[in-house]
Amino acid sequence: MRGPLTPAELPVARTRAQAFQDLVEEAVERLKPRWSRELSTIDFVVEDVPIVPPAATADDGIPFARSEVARQTGRARIVIYRRPVEIRTSDPEEKAELVYDSVVEEVASLLGLEPETVDPEA
Repeated sequence: MRGPLTPAELPVARTRAQAFQDLVEEAVERLKPRWSRELSTIDFVVEDVPIVPPAATADDGIPFARSEVARQTGRARIVIYRRPVEIRTSDPEEKAELVYDSVVEEVASLLGLEPETVDPEA
């Protein structure tokens, strides 16, 4: 009979933040067959929560994502906010779909397109 597993033998545990990063990467991969050239110019970043401007009200809502052009590099980037997405969703499939929809919307915004053009299925 074998004894308990040593830490080196245990499966690698993924943190919630790492699992969320995986969802963002999977969303980008789903778009690559059609938009690989455009996506190669965009950095995808995960942050825990958005910075809410002091003048914001409850009616403004909390964003799931934002797109911007980084001042330092001039590269476009899309930021997906982990905590608002996790709070809004109740199961893994719903979370993955909200991440995907957020990525599609922000890619569309950066490209000056409608989300339906980026992914007609979304």
